[in-house]
Amino acid sequence: MPQWFETKVKYDRVLETGAQKTVTEPYLVDALSFTEAEARITEEMKPFITGGEFTVTAVKKVRYDDVFYNEGGDRWYKVKINMITIDEKSGAEKKTGSFALVQAGEFKEALDVFLQGMKDVMFDYEIASITETPLMDVLQADLGETLANKRAKKEAIEKAQAEAAKEEEQ
Repeated sequence: MPQWFETKVKYDRVLETGAQKTVTEPYLVDALSFTEAEARITEEMKPFITGGEFTVTAVKKVRYDDVFYNEGGDRWYKVKINMITIDEKSGAEKKTGSFALVQAGEFKEALDVFLQGMKDVMFDYEIASITETPLMDVLQADLGETLANKRAKKEAIEKAQAEAAKEEEQ
């Protein structure tokens, strides 16, 4: 089960008018620790931030029990559900809160994607709330890529860059 960390990245963005503005944007990262979350968001953001520096201003652990991806969605919605169970001893109804994240373009689509993702569950639940989040993106761990593979890729890129620089000098 993934461990999710909400990270906030502060950087200078060039607006459509050409002006620069400092923005802080939240990203969700699947990582094993705070340190790994910070390292992953730093690696992921490097190619997208041109000119200027960026800073990871916050890393906090957050709980999401499910994440439902939808390629057509450009926003992220937080869905709170209450799982309904019956206490065997007292016969009383018990509600346990759970959170899911849904990628969608709009509210109704978020509801549809969530309901589609939950169609095979074997427990009763009620939707308590659906709210749009400010998240820019959700970065799930690539479990197929080992540290050795990452090092090899990094070394290959550095070698190619060094060769390109050498050719420019000649």
